[in-house]
Amino acid sequence: MKRMQCELSAVPMRREPSDKSEMTNQILFGETMQLLDENEKWLMVRLDHDDYEGWVDRKQVTSSNAKSEPTKNVGQLFQLVHKMDGGDVVIPAGSFLPANTEGEFLTGDSTFIIEERKSEATTSNCISTAKMFLGVPYLWGGRTFMGIDCSGLTQIVMRICGIDIPRDAYQQAEQGESVSFIDESITGDLAFFDNAEGKITHAGIVFLDTKNERKIIHASGEVRIDSIDHQGIFNKETGQYTHHLRIIKRMPL
Repeated sequence: MKRMQCELSAVPMRREPSDKSEMTNQILFGETMQLLDENEKWLMVRLDHDDYEGWVDRKQVTSSNAKSEPTKNVGQLFQLVHKMDGGDVVIPAGSFLPANTEGEFLTGDSTFIIEERKSEATTSNCISTAKMFLGVPYLWGGRTFMGIDCSGLTQIVMRICGIDIPRDAYQQAEQGESVSFIDESITGDLAFFDNAEGKITHAGIVFLDTKNERKIIHASGEVRIDSIDHQGIFNKETGQYTHHLRIIKRMPL
């Protein structure tokens, strides 16, 4: 089966093969995928890291022999790499780089040079990683510092912290070990919220602040910090609960 790889910062993945179709996800630099179907302009692909499927513009990905190779990921908000044949690429947090990246490396059909590698985030500073995204605007399907959705935030933060989880909130809620009560939650647990029909529609990362009060960092309008209790997310600015708590999960380290 033909394989593809992304060598751009972030490529939109769409529900249907059309520029007007909804963006459901973004493919980040270095991520690999299988080609499932194609037409003159569009490719139907399945991402290797989470099996997410969608359509991408064939001009925005390239053929590749890469498949599940050992990788590191960018642990800061973004990293600049230089393309050997000219130009720079700003790659966002969570992008894949070869594990032995030192100086030159190959992604897709192009050779890149990376001049500096900062230390990657770990599970010990997951919330610090999440806080890098504070103020980033909400973008449906987004996974970068230019725009991100709630489950995109949880997936990218967990990836940087060494934990792979699926793309969508309802899929993420099926992972890990359930935490019975909010008072038993610890920093790094994921909280999931449902709508009136009982469907999981929102996700965020729980943490204890300096006063030992439970907070949540999540993408709602922007990436922000709010209070959380057994009812859900409480917005002090509006004096209202914005999301109804459904379940808390602790992801395996």
